[in-house]
Amino acid sequence: MGTTRKPSALGTSIPPTRDLTLDLARVACVMVVLVMHLLQTGIGTTPDGRLVASFPLERQPWFAAASWVGQIMPLFFVVGGFAAALGWRSAQLRGTTPNGFIRARVLRLTQPSLPLFLFFAVVLTVVSFLPVPTALVADAAVGAGSPLWFLAAYLLCQTAVPSMMRLHTSVPRTTIAVLAALVVAVDVARFTTGERDIGLLNLAFVWILVQQIGFWYADGWFDRRTPLALVAIVAGCYLALGALTAWGPYNNNMLYNLNPATLPLVLLGLAQACLLRLLRRPLTRLMETRSVRAFVLFTGSRLMTIYLWHLPVILFVKGIELALPGLSPNPETAAWWWSRLPVLAVVLAVLYVVTLLLARWEVIGPLPPAPAKAIVAAAWVLVFIPPFGVMWFGLDLWWALLGALSYAIAVPLLRSSIGLKTPSTFFRAPS
Repeated sequence: MGTTRKPSALGTSIPPTRDLTLDLARVACVMVVLVMHLLQTGIGTTPDGRLVASFPLERQPWFAAASWVGQIMPLFFVVGGFAAALGWRSAQLRGTTPNGFIRARVLRLTQPSLPLFLFFAVVLTVVSFLPVPTALVADAAVGAGSPLWFLAAYLLCQTAVPSMMRLHTSVPRTTIAVLAALVVAVDVARFTTGERDIGLLNLAFVWILVQQIGFWYADGWFDRRTPLALVAIVAGCYLALGALTAWGPYNNNMLYNLNPATLPLVLLGLAQACLLRLLRRPLTRLMETRSVRAFVLFTGSRLMTIYLWHLPVILFVKGIELALPGLSPNPETAAWWWSRLPVLAVVLAVLYVVTLLLARWEVIGPLPPAPAKAIVAAAWVLVFIPPFGVMWFGLDLWWALLGALSYAIAVPLLRSSIGLKTPSTFFRAPS
């Protein structure tokens, strides 16, 4: 038996140990987010001709129940934890230090995000001089920037990987228990005091705990459970969700439990990990289909670009709709819902063009030795603050400008070897 599978439709060799169902899960998560945001984005006109933003999907009576399935960001962090565990173990075998590992992980998030912040800075600067309704611009900016919370959360998780993997190796159950206790403690403090800001602590605790579930997935814990046991865990998670939302302080709409992150997302992550394992066999067969595998691997290679740019593209397509008479039915009408299918096709086509232009920013390429820890730490702070601010306050011109400046500084810092005795290599645009 060879060391690699048959080359994929993309001409690349796939390691035989790679679980392609996880690649499928990552792509599916982002596609679900894209479709949901498309259905959530509505811009209509009032009787006097003013443009107003609306959220058609959230107004549907079934949306809260659907969010128990459609809120798939926990699964993304589970899959991210699986990949991080394997990545850290591989890095250790190569002799990579924790600082070097963190530098590479932060750069993989930062470099593709730089063009987006530059785009926001330019567009919002130009729009500020145009006679466009201020409220509409503010709503569009906040909407376009809303996915950036992911950068802040994922930065925290990826930075914690070396430390959390050490704890996972030495005291796995204690680590899970302590993280769960911290999540509950933050939620209790937040809801008993009414201070929503306390919930910001769970940006770290919730998502690191969900990432930890991914570590257990990578270790085969879910493989060793029987299907009946996995079904029982899923049922227990959803029963607990029902109790927490019926008698506890949590909203039954899982979208509202996202920022600040809360305990229900941990339960969703555990349930989704079990469901992913239960579905491994049919998903594996699906990934053996050449066309599906080619789509998943092609999309996965530019997934960060797709995630970061999908809402700006949706708003761009919406602008074209509004500019062309008859193409933009008022939201929540039957015509609007039916029109989402062709609009989705247009959005995917435009996103494809965007990835052709920008996916190269996802390619890190060869790097010199990692810069000093203080340089990596400084770059991390520069990278973390803008998406955190956008998450909490909403995107506006000043956050866009700060993000563009911070990321423009952080990327070359991370690509350098400043602080070491070896000559530093400054930033070059990815080829």
